[in-house]
Amino acid sequence: MRNCGNIDRRGNDIVSDIKEISPEKLAAFGIIGGLAGIYLTYILPAVGKMAGGPVGMIFSVLAPTAGALGGICAVVWGAEAVRRVAKYGLGTGVPSIGQIAMGMGIIAAMFGLAIVKSVTQNPLGILAGPIVALVTASIIGFIIGWFAQNVIKMKIPVMIRCMTEIAAAGALVIIGFSAAVAGNFDFMGSIVPKVFDNGIMLAVFWVGAMAMLHPFNACLGPDEKQKRLLYLAGSTGAITMAVIGIGAIMTLGASGVVTLLLGIILWLIFYKKFWDEVYKDAAAVVGTGLIPKTEA
Repeated sequence: MRNCGNIDRRGNDIVSDIKEISPEKLAAFGIIGGLAGIYLTYILPAVGKMAGGPVGMIFSVLAPTAGALGGICAVVWGAEAVRRVAKYGLGTGVPSIGQIAMGMGIIAAMFGLAIVKSVTQNPLGILAGPIVALVTASIIGFIIGWFAQNVIKMKIPVMIRCMTEIAAAGALVIIGFSAAVAGNFDFMGSIVPKVFDNGIMLAVFWVGAMAMLHPFNACLGPDEKQKRLLYLAGSTGAITMAVIGIGAIMTLGASGVVTLLLGIILWLIFYKKFWDEVYKDAAAVVGTGLIPKTEA
């Protein structure tokens, strides 16, 4: 059973032994890690051209993989945001949150990446795309969260904040894994022909949504803990990376193989961590004996 720490006379928890990572730190991890991975898909090939030779080739091959790693960071952030809002008893609404997150994310992502190409002729203008997408997703999420809280009257205190975070995480998931397949986040030059035209965006959307919503669905219950959920989120993000790696093999060749193999390795690592937490938490549950076959 979970130890809730010392309780004072009023029933307040004085010192809890459950030390959770704050939403602010997880948001920083998702935003900084997600954007870093996305931008590396653009920066590493440029560095590789300047370096030349085998070193330059390595940089170019690793560039798409960086986008997938950024996607995993966003998955972990988004999964924990789903946890915070779904703990208020949404139940079957958890899958719906994952789908609406990716719906908001894909609209914002494509808008952000496409709009910068139409408003500026500067080649470096493409760099503003992920930032514009992140801001747009946050605004859409805020609006939907506000309506859910104040019009639909869902009465969930964290609804507005969590919907904002989930939408932003969804946008980074879409861009990160799309860049892993396309090689970079150039909308018309790479993402449309290599992700949309061949249908790989369907995998990015559905598998990315499952990666965000599954961890809480799998871990929910009276003894649900953040640490276990975060490890599972890393695992589902890594599975998504492996699936995206298969798509990247179709579009990029060797770079896709690196993404696939690294995704499998990370999945094994994170799933082992998750499994260890499951065993540790299960060992702390006091057994009540077998259910009697007949009533006393």
